[in-house]
Amino acid sequence: MTKGAEPIALAPLMAEQLGRFLDSERATRDRSDHTIRAYQTDLLAFLSFLGGYHGRAAVPNTLGELTQSDMRAFSASERARGLGARSLARRLSAVRSFIRWMSDRHGFDASKALASRGPKFTRSLPRPLAPEQAQDLLEIAAESHPEPWIAARDAAVLTLLYGCGLRISEALQLDGSDLPLRDVLTIRGKGQKERQVPVLPIAREAVAHYLQLCPFPTEADAPLFRGARGARLNPSVLGHAMRIMRQSLGLPPSATPHALRHSFATHLLAAGGDLRTIQELLGHASLSTTQVYTGVDDARLLAVYRAAHPRG
Repeated sequence: MTKGAEPIALAPLMAEQLGRFLDSERATRDRSDHTIRAYQTDLLAFLSFLGGYHGRAAVPNTLGELTQSDMRAFSASERARGLGARSLARRLSAVRSFIRWMSDRHGFDASKALASRGPKFTRSLPRPLAPEQAQDLLEIAAESHPEPWIAARDAAVLTLLYGCGLRISEALQLDGSDLPLRDVLTIRGKGQKERQVPVLPIAREAVAHYLQLCPFPTEADAPLFRGARGARLNPSVLGHAMRIMRQSLGLPPSATPHALRHSFATHLLAAGGDLRTIQELLGHASLSTTQVYTGVDDARLLAVYRAAHPRG
C-alpha cells in the first residue's frame, strides 16, 4: 500500500496501550472526562493516519521509528481535512504526550518525533459582554420562561457565572450539600483542584429564590440545578435559553453562558483587580491564561481611540 492510502484499523496491542495511557492520564493527572475523550479522539486520528501512511497498523515500534517528516505529513493531512491551527496544536500536544509515555515504557528514542513543532496561531481574545449587557441579560433571564421556577433557575445559574466567574460545568456540578451558600464557596474545578470563590449577596439571593420555587426537594446528594424532569441540568438546555435571550436583547452570537465568565474577569480587571487574584478566582493553572484579559482591555481602548480619532 502506498503512503497516503486509506487508514488501517488499530492493532489490538496499540488499542491496549492507548487504553492504558488514557487510564494513566485520568488517574495520575486528574484529567476530566472531557479531556480524556478529546485525547482519545486526537490519538485515534493519529494512529489511524499512521496505519494508512505506512501501509500497516501502527505498533509500539512504529512510534520509535517516527521522524519529523512523518509528523509533518500528519499535520499536513489534518490541515487538508480542515482542522484549524489551534485544534491541530492541541491534537499534536496529545500525540507528543502519548509518544513520550510510550517511549518511557518501551525504551525507544522518541527525540525525532518530539522535536517537531506545532503550528503557530494567534490566541483569540475573549468576547465579554459590556456591564450593562450583562445586567440586562440577568434581568431578562428571570422572565425568560413561562414556568417561573425554570426562569428562576436560569437566572440563578447565570448570576453565578457572572458574579463568581464559574465555568458552567462548575455551576451545574453544585449539589444540595453546597447549601446554604455562604460568603465563600469551595469550587472543584479542572483537575479536581479546589479554589475558594466569594459569593455576592445577589448570587445568594438568586439561588434562594430558585429554591423557593423549585418543585423538587433539596437533598444533600442531589443536584442543586435540575432539569424539567428533576435530573441534573444539562448545559445544552442553558445554552438554548441563552440563545433566545440574546436574540431578544439583540446581542451577538458570542454572548454565550461562558461569555459571562469572561465578563466577570474583564470587568474585575477594569475595576482595578490584579491578575494574580483573578487567576485564583478563575482557577487558571497558568497566569498566561489569565493575561489574555489584559489584551481585551487593550483592544477596547484601541477601539475607543479609533472611534474618537478616525483617519481622514
